[in-house]
Amino acid sequence: MVASWVLLFASAIALASPSNKWRIQVSSDADTDGVVVFRIAPVNGQPVDVSVPVPKNAGENHVAGLIRDAMRAKLGDAYRVEVDDGEDVLVKKHLGDANFELTVVQQTVKGTRIRLDKE
Repeated sequence: MVASWVLLFASAIALASPSNKWRIQVSSDADTDGVVVFRIAPVNGQPVDVSVPVPKNAGENHVAGLIRDAMRAKLGDAYRVEVDDGEDVLVKKHLGDANFELTVVQQTVKGTRIRLDKE
């Protein structure tokens, strides 16, 4: 049993693919109040969770702005975070900093779709 857990854990690490820049694509309006929690995990660094409250009826551009604002507030100057094309958010590392993983660890808001892409 322990060997299978070790193999599963090693496989998860092997599948990890950090990047220097991520695009968060937001689609559709929020049908309910909820939250989206992102995890930013730099290579060999401490992961940081960013919680984004989303109100019901928020449009995709509004949700993207909420994500940008929450990330800027939580991460400070550690990353460059900006809205692109209204409904996308770009998260970029600074030159010389470690690449990072970006994941959604929780999403309770209904209707809004979040897609993460490496750039």
